[in-house]
Amino acid sequence: MPPAHPFDDDKLREECGIFGVVGVTDAANFVALGLHALQHRGQEAGGIVSHEAGQGFNSARRFGYVRDNFTSQSLMQTLPGPLAIGHVRYSTAGSKGPTQIRDVQPFFGEFSMGGAAIAHNGNITNADALRRELIERGSIFQSSSDSECIIHLMARSLQRDIPSRMEDALRRVEGAFSVIAMTRTKLIGVRDPLGVRPLVLGKIGDGWVLSSETCALDIIGADYVREIEPGEMVVITAEKGVESVRPFRPQKSRFCIFEHVYFSRPDSIIGGRSVYETRRQIGVELAREAPVEADLVCPVPDSGTPAAIGFAHESGIPYGMGIVRNQYMGRTFIEPTEQIRNMGVRLKLNVNRALIEGKRVVLVDDSVVRGTTSRKIKEMILDAGAAEVHFRIASPPTAWPCFYGVDTPQREKLLAATMSEEEMRDHLQVDSLRFVTLDGLYRAVGEAQGRNPDQPQYCDACFSGEYPVEPADQIEKGFKLKTAAE
Repeated sequence: MPPAHPFDDDKLREECGIFGVVGVTDAANFVALGLHALQHRGQEAGGIVSHEAGQGFNSARRFGYVRDNFTSQSLMQTLPGPLAIGHVRYSTAGSKGPTQIRDVQPFFGEFSMGGAAIAHNGNITNADALRRELIERGSIFQSSSDSECIIHLMARSLQRDIPSRMEDALRRVEGAFSVIAMTRTKLIGVRDPLGVRPLVLGKIGDGWVLSSETCALDIIGADYVREIEPGEMVVITAEKGVESVRPFRPQKSRFCIFEHVYFSRPDSIIGGRSVYETRRQIGVELAREAPVEADLVCPVPDSGTPAAIGFAHESGIPYGMGIVRNQYMGRTFIEPTEQIRNMGVRLKLNVNRALIEGKRVVLVDDSVVRGTTSRKIKEMILDAGAAEVHFRIASPPTAWPCFYGVDTPQREKLLAATMSEEEMRDHLQVDSLRFVTLDGLYRAVGEAQGRNPDQPQYCDACFSGEYPVEPADQIEKGFKLKTAAE
């Protein structure tokens, strides 16, 4: 999978953001703005489908940023109507260039009772088995995306309306899914029974909005109403408003805890809690669990900033912007020749030498995945004259891949899968390295007693190896689940 740009290959990446609007004039314009606010959830490609009575469905799918594609008046005029949905994504494994435009969502299907489009955030863990079954029964797939299985399952359903067909289809699906769909008159939103991936409901004038995050409601001036509940389906029309159904057997929620740590924007609200405040509290927990004598607390921008503020406040060590991010480091900046690649993170980050020189520095980052970026940052800090470098990481060690809609390296490429914390410290060649504990992370997100090992309150499989939904396709390919000894 290609990175967002050549120097950003050491972070976990959410693979999708979804957004939909019904009951407003020129809904596609609102969707474009919402997708722009969700750009951090997918920067490779985006798509919008709209519907206008008399003209039917219209769609546009493009590679690149929303701002480069869905801001031209000539394009947006081809997407008229009061109802539209959209999707931003990262490429899935193996996809390269415009030959894979067929993988860009939303996907559209024409049924006997009319057309429908869907946009999916998450990952179907039994997609391979479903795909084989559907192909054997005559389905012809147009993409390599697991999300297309939903459209084909809907097509084969015997139910008489599209929301019921969607219920039918999603009952066959395993894994994590937040889905936004549209018919000629309806906007539909649904979350999987565990609620792994996010989905929220907003109100704008007489219209309604569905979004992956609350920050995308803010950009269009919509009011936040509530989260779509795990296992809930909402069917929204301009005339009747929001109707809610519960098509799945109730289960205990297992929302993705890494949304709190990194994926969501800090100005979003999750579970009634500010993401920024949660990240600041993670820094507080880190300072309590892993104190250190130092002169300066410095975030690795931008994702480490709230935790660094919390760490500095709790520890009493001064906070400073010892690393400055170049905000204009875009994907099209320069062709990544070998010479440019060797500059590494210096194209994106620069050390504030006057602040760093002679100091014992605590670097606060959100995670360590492969460790390649951490080593480069450490070298930059030492080159600037730091006396000591201490890493404090605002998540537990990432030792297991995610199979629920997050791009994760193979397990053997995760530093924490093969090394202890002490071995990682030696590998990174820093004076100390400490991660927040899993209990500390749970306390930071509001669980005062920490993690309940018998019934975890969140999906934390990337840290614990405990998968709330068995990754059937991966097991078939040879993936080994966590053993009792581990």
